[in-house]
Amino acid sequence: MSLLPNVIFAIILFSGLGFFVRNVSKLKRNIYLGKEVDTSGNTKLRWSNMVKIALGQGKMIRRPIAGILHIVVYVGFVIINIEVLEIVIDGLFGTHRIFSVIGPFYGVLIGTFEMLAALVFISVIVFWFRRNIVNVQRFMKSEMKGWPKLDGNLILYFEIVLMALFITMNATDVEFQSSNSGNIISQFFAPMFEGTNVTLIERIAWWMHIVGILIFLNYLYYSKHLHILLAFPNTYYGSVNPKGQLDNLEAVTKEVKLMMDPDANPYAAVDEDAVAPDKFGASDVQDLNRIQLLNAYTCTECGRCTSECPANQTGKKLSPRKIMMDTRDRLVEVGNNIDANNGEFKLDGKQLLGDYITNEELWACTSCNACVEACPISIDPLSIILEMRRYLVMEQSAAPMELNNMMSNIENNGAPWPYNQMDRLNWKNN
Repeated sequence: MSLLPNVIFAIILFSGLGFFVRNVSKLKRNIYLGKEVDTSGNTKLRWSNMVKIALGQGKMIRRPIAGILHIVVYVGFVIINIEVLEIVIDGLFGTHRIFSVIGPFYGVLIGTFEMLAALVFISVIVFWFRRNIVNVQRFMKSEMKGWPKLDGNLILYFEIVLMALFITMNATDVEFQSSNSGNIISQFFAPMFEGTNVTLIERIAWWMHIVGILIFLNYLYYSKHLHILLAFPNTYYGSVNPKGQLDNLEAVTKEVKLMMDPDANPYAAVDEDAVAPDKFGASDVQDLNRIQLLNAYTCTECGRCTSECPANQTGKKLSPRKIMMDTRDRLVEVGNNIDANNGEFKLDGKQLLGDYITNEELWACTSCNACVEACPISIDPLSIILEMRRYLVMEQSAAPMELNNMMSNIENNGAPWPYNQMDRLNWKNN
């Protein structure tokens, strides 16, 4: 009978981990619906970006208040959860604070965890006030209503509860409190539980803490907080090309060069390597590449991209954050379609372009890269916008009239202006 708690713990633990593995496999499946992209080369720079941006939070502190608080929560939450390893060992083998055998250093370790837990608790409260009381403008955009707002708050509630359970667990552990070792914060809360069944409260807090962590782990798949895991591969695979460098289609580039070569034979056999792709640009998530789909899942919905977007600042409908959120929502919808149809996608009469993202949003973009520069984890909304524009122009001939006029002028006059090439220098005679 004494083994029953250990068996129950093992069932809960491995069930939680099993669901997590299932979610990871679905996540990978969905990302791999995108086109393969060459990410070889620049390995040293990629590792450097991952260390500086994802691990070092290098771009977060550009906004000092939010940046510093985020670093506190990030570092604190990660380090504190090292103690989960002790909980797992204790739960599986029936021990109690197994790591206490390391002696005085254990007290230092738990004391550090408690101080970090307090800092995380305070930081999360500040974040909650910023989202719900102060009403920071970038959290008030139309795309942040409903589930996105609730999702952001749910994560904050998760972190508050987990930190509170950690302190409660320590404050009600009689043996730990009597050792006067490492209870830097919990000692002040211990008197609150005098006259109660502290052993029962400690066990309840202990069980709720580990179950809460497993729930949190599996909730990530459905939340914007996947960036906790995906920020690392996303910054590694992020673009290392200069901002503003366009991804030209190889087939089109070869065709243009052929047209400009006076010695080229227009009747020569077609180069098989230069055959145009089946589809130009992107109208749905399957037309995007895997890095762009990884970007969508990694988006933190922080809104820094949208707050820096000049089009959005002037009242245009475009929001780079919404572009990423829409891409992720459509990708999840496609994944659910595949799950519901035994691993096969069945046409649902919907697509990313039109049903999620409008032409108006796409053509409002100035291609300035402000959103890309502002993103703290190397997400590139512009690349998705350009691919969808490419589809509109090359597949549907649906460019705005002004752009069509410009392209016609370039084709006919060799310049964007509606003047004959022979008249181009007439201005100097006036």
